[in-house]
Amino acid sequence: MRNISDIIEQYLKHILHESEEKVVEIQRNDLADQFNCVPSQINYVISTRFTLEKGYLVQSKRGGGGYIRIQKVMFPSNSSLQNHIFQTIGQQIDQSAAEGLIYQLEDTGMINTSEANLFRAAIARDVLTLKLPLRDEIRAKILKAMLISLISK
Repeated sequence: MRNISDIIEQYLKHILHESEEKVVEIQRNDLADQFNCVPSQINYVISTRFTLEKGYLVQSKRGGGGYIRIQKVMFPSNSSLQNHIFQTIGQQIDQSAAEGLIYQLEDTGMINTSEANLFRAAIARDVLTLKLPLRDEIRAKILKAMLISLISK
């Protein structure tokens, strides 16, 4: 059985998908009432599952008419994908940011689940048993090489 965080995440992704602008505005308390949970549960889901690394921009406005706006960031077209990869990865990348990029590529259908799992295995910190910052530099080189090879086919 799925937990409440998974259910809230799927609900938000569904309404984002249905939105023409790929934007949704919610009121935290209303959503908490809808799912019979505390408002901090909504905060947790948004802060952990709707991050920039995963392809989402989150803005919030506090106060009486406050809201949380979640926007799906559109991934660049294939022609600018290589540039985006080099800018995102840079000379080094930590595991969290690398996994976020892999998630974004998988979520947009640019890579399939098997490819995503292969990427995750290749860049995992327990595989790259090197000291920082060398580990993040090697991870960046491996990730760039794999992605460029994949999108060049």
